[in-house]
Amino acid sequence: RHMGILGEYEPDEVLRRLNETKALWEAADPNTPIQLAIEYIAMVAQAEAGRDGMYRAMMPAAEIEKAYNLAKKADAILILDMQIGLSPIEVELPKFKTYLERPEVHLALDPEFSMKTGDRPGTVIGTHSAADINYVINYMSEIVRANKLPPKVLLVHRFTQNMVTNSAAITPTPEVQVIVVMDGWGSKDLKRGTYSQIIVPEPVQFAGLKIFYKNDLKPPSTGIFTPSEVLQLNPKPIFIQYQ
Repeated sequence: RHMGILGEYEPDEVLRRLNETKALWEAADPNTPIQLAIEYIAMVAQAEAGRDGMYRAMMPAAEIEKAYNLAKKADAILILDMQIGLSPIEVELPKFKTYLERPEVHLALDPEFSMKTGDRPGTVIGTHSAADINYVINYMSEIVRANKLPPKVLLVHRFTQNMVTNSAAITPTPEVQVIVVMDGWGSKDLKRGTYSQIIVPEPVQFAGLKIFYKNDLKPPSTGIFTPSEVLQLNPKPIFIQYQ
């Protein structure tokens, strides 16, 4: 319940709020079609090392299917988020293969919890390199080609410079489109500043923005972004996430 709206409310209430938010965006930007999405953290960084010392846990298949079914009910895509802890991306990504073989399922990376330094998640901010991200792009591209699927979306969450290194070397493919999502929280002015520092110089391909219902309201903030305010950002975010 502390991790976001998917755990805080019952499914019907989540869908009600999702459609309510969709209506706000349709009013603010009527010329842009809206694709709804459910983003579910399918691999969660842990405070304890676990049996193998990797500080991460894959959510049970039954719980991932609940998120999948919720997305289907909303006519939405499903985005599965990875927080890999101390484990290499090459070890963890194959656990998502059967899900990525479904046309409605896409992927998100959480560099904050990729702990290349060996530190426990949550104690320092982690990082993904361009090599990590290109590995994921190529892995997903092979799945798209082998299964004759529509292109996939890969989200990369970011709110500091070092969370993504050598971004100029990240190479999207026709099969995988990359969205760098600015997911820092705070007041509107703070978020605008982070967006200008993190997204504007290194957009890679497409830009995204995360809006926090609660954290973005912490003082001195006086409110969260409205759709019209988001649309004033340049580059204009193509993916908007609410948590």
